[in-house]
Amino acid sequence: MHERDVPQAANASLAGHQKAVYAVAEDGRLRLTASSGWDVEEIVLRQALEDLERRAAEARARAQSGAASPLEYHMYRARMDVALLAQVTGLWRWRVRRHFRAGVFARLPLRIRRRYAEALGISLEALSRTD
Repeated sequence: MHERDVPQAANASLAGHQKAVYAVAEDGRLRLTASSGWDVEEIVLRQALEDLERRAAEARARAQSGAASPLEYHMYRARMDVALLAQVTGLWRWRVRRHFRAGVFARLPLRIRRRYAEALGISLEALSRTD
């Protein structure tokens, strides 16, 4: 894409800010160019956020009914998935998924709960709640 073709659609998700994108300058070299986004990007971002909100609501309902732990709810609320949460905590993905079970989560050692709370940016007390 050339510098003159860089989209400037003023996306609401960027809140008036701009982001840097690479574009071909007049001299044929790649340069960083400011962009305020484009419509397709905004649509896809909104769809992804709506999906995360839907998943968080479903996980919250499961946690409140006792069918699952609050960990999955907090993961989606923090806009993460299993792979990202596993990477941030240093745990295997299968272990993270296992900790979604209420009984397993209730028996987690304090050190593992602390890793989750730190990764999710919440307190230890909040990790055990869905309110």
